[in-house]
Amino acid sequence: MVWVQFLFSAAVLVYTAIKLAEFGDVIAVRTRLSGMFIGTLLIAGATSLPELLSAINAIGQDVPNLAAGSMFGSAMFNMFVLAILDLLHQQARILRRVAMNHALTASLANLMTGLAVFFILANIDLKIGWVGLDSLLIMAAYFGGIRLLQGGGTPPAPAQIDDTKVMSLRRAGLGFAVATLVLVLITPLMVQSANTIAQQTGISAGFIGATLLAATTSLPELVTTIAAARIGAYDLAVGNLFGSNVFNMFALGLTDFFYTKGRFLGAIDPNFALVGMLGLLLTGLGLLGNLARVERRLWFVEADALLILLGYFAGMWFLYTYGIGV
Repeated sequence: MVWVQFLFSAAVLVYTAIKLAEFGDVIAVRTRLSGMFIGTLLIAGATSLPELLSAINAIGQDVPNLAAGSMFGSAMFNMFVLAILDLLHQQARILRRVAMNHALTASLANLMTGLAVFFILANIDLKIGWVGLDSLLIMAAYFGGIRLLQGGGTPPAPAQIDDTKVMSLRRAGLGFAVATLVLVLITPLMVQSANTIAQQTGISAGFIGATLLAATTSLPELVTTIAAARIGAYDLAVGNLFGSNVFNMFALGLTDFFYTKGRFLGAIDPNFALVGMLGLLLTGLGLLGNLARVERRLWFVEADALLILLGYFAGMWFLYTYGIGV
């Protein structure tokens, strides 16, 4: 029964998050914001909302490791999706087309992930009110990075926009709000079922978070990214993935506001720094692929994408055998 509950809630969450991203895309068109900026901020924030809500509900159910596993595991899965893009679009060479636009976004993702890993290991017990200073610094890095990103990308030309085929900004805004409400209502059910699965299978809640929950909450990124790449919106596709990694780390810091038992990062098992490091390494590979000019392919895939794929599966195997979170 618990698997039925998980699959039902996951299906609703994925569908709703996809609609959320679609409404965000309309808002991008109507407001004429750049594809890079909207992909990195609005779409990435929309498709990453399930991770934030999952984390908030996880700490509400007193399983902070489930929250951390979901955040860090999602960063790994997003880079796995980046490699999948290469398999599906062999002629487009997506990373080469958007190289400079997203180097800054990927670097910001690495900076914030590195900060999160450092603070988990350093365990600096300083707080402002009930919120850890480490979480506030991660959030400050996010806002500082966003200021750097505001001038990036090229706004779509007016000729590209067909008002007869695009819904109104008001309707898109209303749809965005309704989809967000549905996510708020369905996420607790999914988190509860994921925690129950962990208890019934004997697998740690943290590993369930880093694998099952992370992959499920990242499915909106997968679908949205593939859809964007199919229509040639490569800035939107890649910006969504790197931007989601940035937003996930921001959400990790934001979760501390909902954790009233002390510092949230201090409550996370230090072993989860390993999950964060794997996310950091995979994002680094994505950044290298973003900037490199290596034209040679291995079989039918680019070398950087192959390394990301191998790194992801090797990381999952390592986390399972290491017994992360047990």
